[in-house]
Amino acid sequence: MRIDILTLFPEMCNAYLNESIIGRARKAGKVEIECTDIREYTKDKHRRVDDTPYGGGMGMIMQVEPVYDCYSAICEKLGTKPHLIYLTPQGKTLTQQRVRELAAMENIALLCGHYEGIDERVIEELQPEEISVGDYVLTGGELPALILADAVSRMLPGVLSDDECFEEESHFSSLLEYPQYTRPYEWRGRTVPDVLLTGHHANVDQWRRQQSLRRTLERRPDMLENASLSEADKKYLSDLK
Repeated sequence: MRIDILTLFPEMCNAYLNESIIGRARKAGKVEIECTDIREYTKDKHRRVDDTPYGGGMGMIMQVEPVYDCYSAICEKLGTKPHLIYLTPQGKTLTQQRVRELAAMENIALLCGHYEGIDERVIEELQPEEISVGDYVLTGGELPALILADAVSRMLPGVLSDDECFEEESHFSSLLEYPQYTRPYEWRGRTVPDVLLTGHHANVDQWRRQQSLRRTLERRPDMLENASLSEADKKYLSDLK
């Protein structure tokens, strides 16, 4: 899979993408991620990509031509049009389900806005999918793009050591993840649950499932509507209420 990030700050993006699991996956060829500087496509000798908004108002607006030309250059290079996503607080909130769907695509491109946004005409022309990472505003789209690139990359074959690494995580199965523990056994009077020390895999699995159900009920009960629950799950939840 290839992910292209259209940004004014490619160094910022690469600083994150070159590290840890995603960095190793890029080096191993498990995922291809390229960051393209939108400034390279401005015709302004000072490399400006923004201007004041028509109608007045605070801040600056990213111009049409550099954004459009940047995306067009990527399309020409690839010989195809990658699925374009514009990271914006006006978009639909990103979910794990959408991450899974995006991970099945061959090419996606992530457009990072900055300043007070992007000239609406290029949005109308390119018709990107609009995605938000939450109901808050950031200074630019780079952090949301990195979140999305990370979430998608770790779903790809070979990026994580085992599929169970993400299949048991929060949100993957519409449940929050169970509590995790490591050494030491006791810390400030708090001990690891004894069931985790027994080596009895069935009991450990049952404990983890129940802890996921309990945590989801307490913290995100809305998620239970989409969870696949067995009769035993339903009985356990009923007993908790």
